[in-house]
Amino acid sequence: MRGPDGRDGSGIGSSAGQVHNEVQLMAENEAIRHELPTVVGELRSVLGAKLVAYIAGVDSTGTIRDWADRTCVPTTETIETLRLTYRIVRRMEQISGGVAIASWFQGMNPLLEDRSPARVLRESADHAGRAHVLAAAESWVGS
Repeated sequence: MRGPDGRDGSGIGSSAGQVHNEVQLMAENEAIRHELPTVVGELRSVLGAKLVAYIAGVDSTGTIRDWADRTCVPTTETIETLRLTYRIVRRMEQISGGVAIASWFQGMNPLLEDRSPARVLRESADHAGRAHVLAAAESWVGS
């Protein structure tokens, strides 16, 4: 029997959906709260500087290092892309422990018309493309 809080008395959440929502919210909050150099540093450590540079639309990994070192700041659009990428990475880490995240960003994805999530993030000038990548990530996490 479940109590009024939706728990079964064991201290474990009542549904996978509740846990899913809590994990998703945690990833979103971290992406918003962390300072940009922290976000860039974490992305570099999980994805590698070359993939982060590709997603951000810059030619040099030195630019990524400069963002992490606070010697320059990317455009607002690039910051949004980096924060969304971080949100996706954190969500995947919380579910999978970090396994295959970089591969997921580089692989062709049928939900993205057989383009890689990294490419869609790089080429998306609108929120619709980013939303598609987020939906594809949620599909991967849920599988």
